[in-house]
Amino acid sequence: MNFILPKALAALLLRTVKGSSRFLLVEPIHNSDELEFGKFGVRAEQLRSLHLLGFPVPDGLFFSLDQVAELPKNICSLLKGEIANLSGLYSLRTSAGQKHWGGVEAVLNIGISDDYVKEIAPKIGLRNALDLYRRFICSFSILVNDLEPEIFENLYYDQMRLLNVEDEQSLDERALNLIVKESKSEFDRLTGFKFPQLLTEQIDMVFHAMAQSWYRPSAKILRKARGAPDNAGTGLILQRMVLGIGKALSGSGKCSPIDQASGKPFLHGFFLPNSQGKDATMGLRTPHMFSEAQKRKEQQSSSSLEDLNNTCFEKIKEILAESQTKLGDVFDFEFTIEENRVFILDSSKAERSPRASVAVAVDLARSGTISKEEALLKINPDNLIEFLHPQIDPSADRDIFGNGLPASPGAACGKIVFSSVAANQLSAKGEAAILVRVETTPEDIRGMHASVGVLTERGGMTSHAAVVARGLGLPCVVGAHDLTMNLSEGTITTRDGRIFREGDVITVDGTLGQALVGCTKMLQPKISGEFSKLMEWADEFRTLGVRANADTPQEATLAQSFGVDGIGLCRTEHMFFEQDRLIVMREMILAKSEAARKNALRRLLPMQREDFIKLFRIMLGSPVTIRLLDPPLHEFLPHSEDEMRLIAASMNVPLSDVVERSKDLKEFNPMLGKRGVRLGVTMPEIYEMQAQAIFEASMEINNGREDTVTPEIMIPLVSVTKEVELIKNRIKNVAKNIESVSNSLIKYKLGVVVETPRAALRAGDISASSDFLSFGTNDLTQMTYGLSRDDAGRFMQDYLERLVFPHDPFHSLDVEGVGELLLLASQRAIQSNSSIELGLCGEHGGDPVSIRFCKCANFDYVSCSPYRVPIARLAAAQASIGQSKKSRDKSKS
Repeated sequence: MNFILPKALAALLLRTVKGSSRFLLVEPIHNSDELEFGKFGVRAEQLRSLHLLGFPVPDGLFFSLDQVAELPKNICSLLKGEIANLSGLYSLRTSAGQKHWGGVEAVLNIGISDDYVKEIAPKIGLRNALDLYRRFICSFSILVNDLEPEIFENLYYDQMRLLNVEDEQSLDERALNLIVKESKSEFDRLTGFKFPQLLTEQIDMVFHAMAQSWYRPSAKILRKARGAPDNAGTGLILQRMVLGIGKALSGSGKCSPIDQASGKPFLHGFFLPNSQGKDATMGLRTPHMFSEAQKRKEQQSSSSLEDLNNTCFEKIKEILAESQTKLGDVFDFEFTIEENRVFILDSSKAERSPRASVAVAVDLARSGTISKEEALLKINPDNLIEFLHPQIDPSADRDIFGNGLPASPGAACGKIVFSSVAANQLSAKGEAAILVRVETTPEDIRGMHASVGVLTERGGMTSHAAVVARGLGLPCVVGAHDLTMNLSEGTITTRDGRIFREGDVITVDGTLGQALVGCTKMLQPKISGEFSKLMEWADEFRTLGVRANADTPQEATLAQSFGVDGIGLCRTEHMFFEQDRLIVMREMILAKSEAARKNALRRLLPMQREDFIKLFRIMLGSPVTIRLLDPPLHEFLPHSEDEMRLIAASMNVPLSDVVERSKDLKEFNPMLGKRGVRLGVTMPEIYEMQAQAIFEASMEINNGREDTVTPEIMIPLVSVTKEVELIKNRIKNVAKNIESVSNSLIKYKLGVVVETPRAALRAGDISASSDFLSFGTNDLTQMTYGLSRDDAGRFMQDYLERLVFPHDPFHSLDVEGVGELLLLASQRAIQSNSSIELGLCGEHGGDPVSIRFCKCANFDYVSCSPYRVPIARLAAAQASIGQSKKSRDKSKS
């Protein structure tokens, strides 16, 4: 593509707003005054917006990303008279697609020369003019000719040492004149040609060098680390220099209108007289505070800009306020003052913490600056985590000894324990415990309840430790493979040889996936009024239901406090791990006959019924989806001889019988063995007991109530329709028997967890026998990929770094593969049963990207761990707003 110029200046987009300030955009107009501004980069777009609002922005000429990528041989000749007629000094800066991608350092004072120093000296003083020249020679030589910066720095500091001065301002005209001459001489010697004196020549050379620097391999690697795509380009901005140096008040600075931590109004920043560019941040001179309020807060004695020149301060303050009203957000500004005149050089959205971002968005909407929808769209849903969990103070030192996967957010510090028993003992003393395991099993649930955090050597984002920790709101790091855990010796050994023992204090950061030495300074969660208001608005706009994965009354109560629409997954197996129940459960599993098994189940029935009564009472008027027993039975079996001896005594059988029976139940691949619906088909009495407990609990709660409970019973791990029909008939018979005895009607729904690829493909058949389908995307992802969700953490980081996977498929839904299965399943299910209800109950239910997919796929609800409910509510609202906007845009076109 050639560098395209219109035939005449009138064909360029040329806007003049207030005064002489103008922006010349090198882009032809095609029968429209509109411009595709992604072509010029985000900085150019922002400057144009400020310019059109009438803010004092210096004149500029924009070059598009495409034009810069083409590296024209001679910009000046292509621009013909445009640059030939320029005079004065200019800067050249990059304008990338995103600011955080970075860019090449700006080059200032382009156009300065021997003659121009003489021309500008009467205005700003010869000393200042020479210093600008010195700076330009240095920056030009480094960028254009790849000369080492030390060459020119040494000349400068040699003069300072020679004159015995420490302050750069003490260098006089004669010293600076000598530095300039020596710098040009050194340039001539090293490059073989004279330092360029013409503005057009300097612009041409700097333009090429800056464009080429952007595409260097090292620059590409750095951008890629910041999230930029491989083909990321940049535009360039040639802009008239505002010197920031003069006889009246001049200088440069930066300002912000809000407190970064809270989002509350607070004018702060800095200003350095007689400066430009990054002078104020180089540490050579101490800048002034921006406002008097900032000066008081930071207890500074030097003058602020507000005190130095209140007129300029008020002008910048006015721009800050006006930009917020007109641009619908809060912005930081880089500014330069030249002879008491304010100019805006750049702006970006004001830096803010996640907590502050909520406060700002809500304040903007309350003031009428933006709509509620716009406020909701401004917030990254994942940032709400900071409202719900303790976090490590950003200013705290981090001594990291282990890295893993951030399985459950938040942070906690406590003493290392290697067993559930030790965790409970420490908790009983009122001390905080961090449970450390190679990997957790259901037997560790009691220990997790007693701990403040969890750290495992193995596991992935949907491993047992991760799922349970998220439900409990415990900070958790899994898959810390750089640690070696020896539970028998009670040690953790790091790669660098450090050893930690039981009782040592550590901190677990589940937000970043790190384990740290000692107890780190924390920030406690705080749910503010702005947070509650944001959630209220989210519920106004979302059409996708948000339920919680909750297994206990405590989790259900927590879910209610976060504004949940119901329970989308109650995993009944977690109810059996209390010590008194676990013994009876093991008796049932180890029973040799159906009669013995039923005897144990009769003892479990009242315990299970009481669990459901508590859940139903908490969730009155809301749906409660209960998954029948799912995990393989080996997870409940004892591992130690002492535990086996206890079971043998309770069953009144020899220890050898218990050991033998335990061996008989072992499977090579239990996660694909006798679990889920296969238990219900081969041992139907288990599901019959659970159904009886559910129905009896609902009858007790619904007795005479208007806000009744309609339980939703969910069959796990279904693959074929016949499995559903067998279990459905069993449950129907249980309901009929209870109805005949109680002389009352039982209402309930029966559905299926779709978590095998075959069930997804045959969803049309399965839905004919079901009231709802809930997609268990943890297992569905595992089976679709052929990945073990417990072991994938061993190689997942390598896969992500090598871009084999764009993201962890257990963390964010794989919309191409697993997503296609969900779409096929939902379409076939609706075709077969138009009233079928569709939900998602895997851990993806709390992931914003996955939630958007569910909205597009016309699901009715998602279900996630309680602490992710606010995140899901906001993400669901954003998905609804986005879908509505697309519909409106489509209807307009």
